[in-house]
Amino acid sequence: MPEEKKQVKRPHSLILEDRAYLTVTGVSDVDSFTDQKVIAYTDLGELSIYGSNLKINKLSVESGELTLEGNIFSMSYSENQKTSGGFFARLLK
Repeated sequence: MPEEKKQVKRPHSLILEDRAYLTVTGVSDVDSFTDQKVIAYTDLGELSIYGSNLKINKLSVESGELTLEGNIFSMSYSENQKTSGGFFARLLK
């Protein structure tokens, strides 16, 4: 019988202060970031953060913590869509 891999889930939380300072825990990776959008991967899905003048202050994949500041307009989750490989791996999937 094949063994199932158990994924260790980190505690996940969002702390937003004054719509200007955001602390996210449980982050496994950051896919992309600009001054208007940050995409982070968590165990609960892909987290997209939208705003203006966004700046990442701290990113620690080991502890799973992300802190950023700027004018935060919205945050939304979608299912994990992280792909490994590259363009051709996604193309041939």
